[in-house]
Amino acid sequence: MPAFSRSDLADLKLFTTIVRRRSFKAAAIELGFSTSALSHAMKKLEARLGVRLLNRTSRTVVPTPVGAVLAAKLEEGFGRIGDALAELEAFRERPVGELRLNVPRDAARLLLAPVLAEFTAAYPEVRLLAVVEDRPVDVVAEGFDAGIRYGDTVPEDMVAAALTRPLRWVVVGAPAYLARRGRPRGPDDLRGHDCIRVLLGDGSPYKWELGDGTAMVEVDVRGRFAVNETASTLAAAIAGVGLAYMLERCAAEAVAAGQLEVVMPEWSSDGPPMCVYSSARARAQPGLRQLVDMIRAREGLPPLP
Repeated sequence: MPAFSRSDLADLKLFTTIVRRRSFKAAAIELGFSTSALSHAMKKLEARLGVRLLNRTSRTVVPTPVGAVLAAKLEEGFGRIGDALAELEAFRERPVGELRLNVPRDAARLLLAPVLAEFTAAYPEVRLLAVVEDRPVDVVAEGFDAGIRYGDTVPEDMVAAALTRPLRWVVVGAPAYLARRGRPRGPDDLRGHDCIRVLLGDGSPYKWELGDGTAMVEVDVRGRFAVNETASTLAAAIAGVGLAYMLERCAAEAVAAGQLEVVMPEWSSDGPPMCVYSSARARAQPGLRQLVDMIRAREGLPPLP
């Protein structure tokens, strides 16, 4: 191969993205290229190297044996470059640029909103764009720098850090509803109650997880109202529509005001924390670490190491 050039470095980065995504289309979305441009760049790279790196089919792209070895070594090298840039970002006095986040509604209200004024005042040169939605999102494919999810739903290939401690889930009901229908004492009693069903981001119903460890049980509750966001669940529970299952933090104000009561407290459940996650390449994104540390400080957690 001729002497290493700047264009070779760029094309090798394109190559590793294609291998990781196993798709020209997905890689093109992540990188902001057209699929035809990526295909043309790979053909030129293979011609310069004198070896075939990719096997292309109508549905997927997989590396050849030599391509797989090259991709693994390149990922290690690009990972070190990312680490170096992340360390450099820590020494930057004021981060500059755009930070794009995908955030579920509960995280937007509980974690992002409380630090927004402080963050925007401290880092005026960071443009923060937050898209709030509860559906499952591939943050890389859809052009986000990072996302927030419950820890057990973070994709395995992402870099993640906890933003909260483990979160407690409770069953609540309005005093008027409990007076009318009675107070459940255990999971079996829920069969005789109207329950507000929780819909996940993909529209499927969520089974209530009650208790912890080996004592935990999943209950497929029944009820005449189902909804996919917490504010509506909370309002319906306060109105006496039925029992609701939600984060203890989301119900705290209504419980303190006497609008709701926690029932079956011994069957409350500790769930995973909310986590911020991103691809390795986004770790040095301007303002991301500062925002994460600000949220963690408010949650009583130390800064990231």
